[in-house]
Amino acid sequence: MNESVLRSNRKQCIFALISACIVAVCVCVGVTMNLVTLYDVNFDNMGIRTFCMFTVDSNILAGLSMLMCIPYIIDGLRSGYYHLPDWVVVLTHVAVTAVALTFLVSLCILSPVKGFRLIFSGSRFFLHGVCPLLSILAFCCFLNSHMVRPKEALLAVIPVLIYAIVYLVMVVFIGKARGGWDDFYGFATRIPLWISLVTILPLTYGIAMLLRWGHNSYCSYQRKKDTALFYVAYKDRNLQEAVEELARTNSQKHTRKRIVIPRQLFRYMILDTGSDMDLGEVCRHYLETYLESENEGLA
Repeated sequence: MNESVLRSNRKQCIFALISACIVAVCVCVGVTMNLVTLYDVNFDNMGIRTFCMFTVDSNILAGLSMLMCIPYIIDGLRSGYYHLPDWVVVLTHVAVTAVALTFLVSLCILSPVKGFRLIFSGSRFFLHGVCPLLSILAFCCFLNSHMVRPKEALLAVIPVLIYAIVYLVMVVFIGKARGGWDDFYGFATRIPLWISLVTILPLTYGIAMLLRWGHNSYCSYQRKKDTALFYVAYKDRNLQEAVEELARTNSQKHTRKRIVIPRQLFRYMILDTGSDMDLGEVCRHYLETYLESENEGLA
């Protein structure tokens, strides 16, 4: 594969890996700080009770989604083909939407009541601020392997809906006096409950669509950039010759156990060359050439 193409792939992998690792580490730090703090004069839900807060749950979900990206990113570094499974990108979108909602609630609802310094200090510095902002940056700029569809954005509402039902039951129907939760977010006491009920889910979907726009916009930019690189690398060859060269190059670097078919790259090449070959034909031709080249090397 052309060196400029490999360099671009390596750069994408490195930035994605760094961003995912930083978010995961920051989530671990924030959650651990909450767990080891058994008492806080300003917050009741510390220690093991910290898991009843959506702030903590959403950050854990974000951290787990970033961890799931890491093996595929490392595989992209090894194979020269950066690609995340669609379901991983969708899960990351769901998680980042949740922490983005956490950030907005902390900034717009909790800070005016308890003070900005209190809400964004200690473990809350990570869980309310650093992790959400870094998660948004990672998702929109570095984890750009799959264009999120509108129907997939609807999935981002699910964690918030589940938590909203649990919160409503524990705060309103059971109540703190009977073993439920205190209204620590103020959704039932600081503002009328009906306002919370009719605004949270639409707000969540709006955040999901905004993140989808940012993510997809950068995806489009990166794909155009990669397409330009492929044009420079293969402009003097037809698609079949380019695929054969790529297959032979990769067969010399990887064993049969590591066969990776770069379908996304082939999409760029098909668009760039205007070839009549469809994606399935290109993938089959790549695999056949790869195995032929590998067998020649073993002979």
